[in-house]
Amino acid sequence: MPTPIADPSGPQRARRPLRRVAASAAAVATLATWIATSALPVGASPRHGARKHSGEVVVLSAGSLETIMKTAVGPGFHRATGYTVTDISGGSTGLAQDIKGGVHRADVFWSASATSDKAIEGKANGNWVRWYITFAATPLVLGYNASSKFAATLVSGPWWKVVSAPGVLVGRTNPVTDPKGRLTVTALKAGATKSDDPALAAIATKATTVFTETTLVGRLQSGQLDVGFFYAVEASAAHFPTVPLEGVHEVATYTLTVVAKAPHRTAAAAFVKWLLSPEAKRLLAADGLHELRAPTLSGERSAVPRSLKKVIH
Repeated sequence: MPTPIADPSGPQRARRPLRRVAASAAAVATLATWIATSALPVGASPRHGARKHSGEVVVLSAGSLETIMKTAVGPGFHRATGYTVTDISGGSTGLAQDIKGGVHRADVFWSASATSDKAIEGKANGNWVRWYITFAATPLVLGYNASSKFAATLVSGPWWKVVSAPGVLVGRTNPVTDPKGRLTVTALKAGATKSDDPALAAIATKATTVFTETTLVGRLQSGQLDVGFFYAVEASAAHFPTVPLEGVHEVATYTLTVVAKAPHRTAAAAFVKWLLSPEAKRLLAADGLHELRAPTLSGERSAVPRSLKKVIH
C-alpha cells in the first residue's frame, strides 16, 4: 500500500470545519435557550434545575428541628438556591453559648426561644445577635412508643396518669440547656397541680429522666423510653404518635436571625428569606411548624440585611 503523502496545507484545512462545527453548536444552544425562555410567562425565570449559587450556609438550629432540617428544609433550600446547608442541632440555650464562646462560626441561628437570642445580644454578650424575628410556633406534646405496654392506657386516659405510673420510662430534655426542657418542667408542675398528683412534679426533678435533645427521639423509637416530651414538629417529622397535654398548654416560639459575624452573609440572608417564602411555609406546616401571620421583629431594624427588609416588616 502506498504511503500517504503529507499535505502541508492539511492542518490549516482541518481547523476550518472545526470552527464551523463550534459555530453551529453555539447557534443551536442559543436557539434552544430562546425557545425555552420564550415559552415562559412574561417575567418568569427559566427553571433548568441547575444550581443558581454554590457554597454553604451554617445553621445552628434547635434540636427539635434536626429531622425536618435533614428531610425538608435543607434539601428544599438547596433546590431553590443552590446553597448547601450545614446544620448543627442542639439545645438552643447551649447553641447560644457555643456561638458566644466561638465553638461554632454560625451564619444563621434558628432558636426555639427568644431567651437564647437575648443571651448573645448586646455589647456585654458579644453583639452576636443584633436583631431576630419570632416567626413560627409549635405545641409541646407527649410522644409515646406504640409498642409500649403503656400505649393503650395513654390513648384512652389522662396523660398524667401514665407519666406518673410505676415503671414507666419517661424522657425529657435538660432545662438548663434547652427551652423545651424548661417548658416540660412547667407542664409537669401544672399537671401535678391540676391532677393533685405530687409524683408528676417529682419527675421534673429526676436526673434519670433527662437526655440530650438530639438523642431523645431515637431513644423513644428504639423502645428505651415509653413516653417523652416533644414538640409537635419533631414528632411529625420523625413519625411517632403523640397525645396532647390536656389541661396544659405550652408552646414553643421559634426565632430566626443572621448572626452578626456570619462568614457567609449572603447565603445566610438567602436562607432566612427562603424560610419566609410560601414554599417553605408549606414544608414547615406539613410537619406541624406553623409560621405566624405577622412575624415580630426584635432588635435593630437597621441591622437587618438589605435583601430581607422587604420581607421582614
